[in-house]
Amino acid sequence: MTFDIDMIKKVYERYPERIAAARQIVGKPLTLSEKILYTHLWEGNATQAHERGNSYVDFAPDRVAMQDATAQMALLQFMQAGKAKVAVPSTAHADHLIQAKVGADKDLQEGINKNSEVFNFLSSVCDKYGIGFWKPGAGIIHQVVLENYAFPGGMMIGTDSHTVNAGGLGMVAIGVGGADAVDVMAGMPWELKMPKLIGVKLTGKMNGWTSAKDVILKVAGILTVKGGTGCIVEYFGEGAESLSATGKGTICNMGAEIGATTSTFGYDNSMRRYLSATGRQDVVDAADKIAEHLTGDPEVYANPEQYFDQLIEINLSELTPHLNGPFTPDLATPVAEFRAKAEANGWPLEVEWALIGSCTNSSYEDLSRAASIVEDAVSKGVKPKAILGINPGSEQVKFTAERDGFLNSFRKFENARIFTNACGPCIGQWDREGAEKGEKNSIIHSFNRNFAKRADGNPNTHAFVASPEMVAAVAISGRLDFNPITDTLTNEAGEQVKLDEPKGFELPAKGFAVDDNGYQAPSEDGSNVVVNVSPTSDRLQLLEEFPAWDGKNITGARVLIKAFGKCTTDHISMAGPWLKYRGHLDNISNNMLIGAVNAYNMETNKVKNELTGEYGEVPAVQRAYKAAGIPTIVVGDQNYGEGSSREHAAMEPRHLGVKAVLVKSFARIHETNLKKQGMLGITFANEADYDKIQEDDIVNFLDLDQFAPGKQLTLEFIHTDGTRDIIMANHTYNDQQIDWFKAGSALNLIKQQEK
Repeated sequence: MTFDIDMIKKVYERYPERIAAARQIVGKPLTLSEKILYTHLWEGNATQAHERGNSYVDFAPDRVAMQDATAQMALLQFMQAGKAKVAVPSTAHADHLIQAKVGADKDLQEGINKNSEVFNFLSSVCDKYGIGFWKPGAGIIHQVVLENYAFPGGMMIGTDSHTVNAGGLGMVAIGVGGADAVDVMAGMPWELKMPKLIGVKLTGKMNGWTSAKDVILKVAGILTVKGGTGCIVEYFGEGAESLSATGKGTICNMGAEIGATTSTFGYDNSMRRYLSATGRQDVVDAADKIAEHLTGDPEVYANPEQYFDQLIEINLSELTPHLNGPFTPDLATPVAEFRAKAEANGWPLEVEWALIGSCTNSSYEDLSRAASIVEDAVSKGVKPKAILGINPGSEQVKFTAERDGFLNSFRKFENARIFTNACGPCIGQWDREGAEKGEKNSIIHSFNRNFAKRADGNPNTHAFVASPEMVAAVAISGRLDFNPITDTLTNEAGEQVKLDEPKGFELPAKGFAVDDNGYQAPSEDGSNVVVNVSPTSDRLQLLEEFPAWDGKNITGARVLIKAFGKCTTDHISMAGPWLKYRGHLDNISNNMLIGAVNAYNMETNKVKNELTGEYGEVPAVQRAYKAAGIPTIVVGDQNYGEGSSREHAAMEPRHLGVKAVLVKSFARIHETNLKKQGMLGITFANEADYDKIQEDDIVNFLDLDQFAPGKQLTLEFIHTDGTRDIIMANHTYNDQQIDWFKAGSALNLIKQQEK
């Protein structure tokens, strides 16, 4: 069945008129990204050209998707908005709260038992407000969205940074915080700074061991973790058309790791095939009528340097497999060069665990190609050296792969483990035996992120990102430096054998099949549905309004922490065991910034309490400041808040009384989340001023009472020796965002406007 087909047809009906209006206003041929953006303007037909990287624009997304860990806070906020039903099609997906340990059936039941209160809450809220609910075990949100909801030329937002996966079906799909999702679900416009455009021209065609994963691993190496910030990456060329839809999804998915707003591909035959195979021929029929509008104009792709802000060209025929890592997803190394690089850096080469799955690489095609490697090894008498873990992307993928024998292929390795259709180790939901010892080791996975402690909680686990095919090959060899293109393995007979190149299937020859896809439709009329939240629950907590700004300068503030180096949302609000508190703001605030490195002592979760002179845990020290009525600021480094879209990283400091975050630069989603929650997110006008801030400083804002768009803020840092530094800070707040700050949060402003 096709969900929301009437909505999709309405989007397509307005395309020709809106494209014509946009082309007239812009006065030049349009990229695909521009077409989607201009057809989704809140105002309707374009009346002005929007400047990339500068203009704030109001959009009207077609749908919203939420995963269970972020949906809790988003829906708790939506409950405050006073609406009877969501204004656009919306879904919530139970995929983050299930821990991988033993295997699918036992882990799923254990996850349901542990999280029943949260799942029941999500089920009832969805039922009440007209939101589709995908139950535990149904699958990973982004795979389920690609299979059921994504459509060429559409725009969606989701409360997960990897919402961008839907670009594999030609959408502009953007990860946001829960407050943004609340705006759209409440029928309000959604604001985004008009993105810049990066064009990636793909020529040639992949062969051998190379996969779509290697495209984004290569791009990550080129652009780094912040090179895509504020940009949409648009892929085009003959090479792009040669990729499968799920391969395109993989590339778009991991675009979150270069900071990109989103990534997308033009509508083509691979999308037609995928839509048809997943029961959406009616979408194909509708899309074909306006196919010319669902890709960039020919002039754009003929002369891309004239239409993109940056251009990258990759020849797929020359691309080779990559391993990226450790500790950052942009440290890209071709497999052929890996051994020398690993030895030079002292990376452990032996691998105990190899993991395939996550929202990035858990499609039917991914599993079939990895299974072919396993079958080849078995046929040649080679036993695996590492444990192989598999997370199928959805119940539909799992059911079909089981039917077609691929899961049995993996089971031919005695120590293989088929986990639940859920995120699992990719987001730290992995009870890995022995991880608590903190031993230096390496793992390889097909996930998207590999920050320290991300998968198993061990800061000494070196995680490397590769394609499912390479993960399978490394699992068999037991070594990261194994190059299946050139190296041989010793089989049980003592013979030297070489693995065959992977073979797979873009789509199942017998079609997809599933007994129960795990979908729960909401009630037509949810007015009688009761949503219960116990006041004594340690998992869920109804929200209270954040206080409005008093209109005065912040004075007498203290520096809670000066974060050194990489400080992702994982460092600010860890996942793993903390996921269970994602619906309880006060409880989860006990993980605030516990992973950040304090620049003053180079330790984590140890900051000075200026009230006592003693050192304590970050949340405890901040709670002491709040109780004493002392404002605080957080200071950070480059690309502060990169990674996951989790708005808890903004809500926790807000809840505990932090007034401002002053950094060298922000990741896009985190900066927006801070603004939405009524926080000050500001950047150093001179990055070198970061070094001037001392541990015992008293901080005064000198002109916050004149807060205005484009006007720098002046901060005074008074040192213990009586000297002081005046530091200028930049900000990107526009008039509306300043109104959010004044009201105490964007949600506060919505409620004021509803009255």
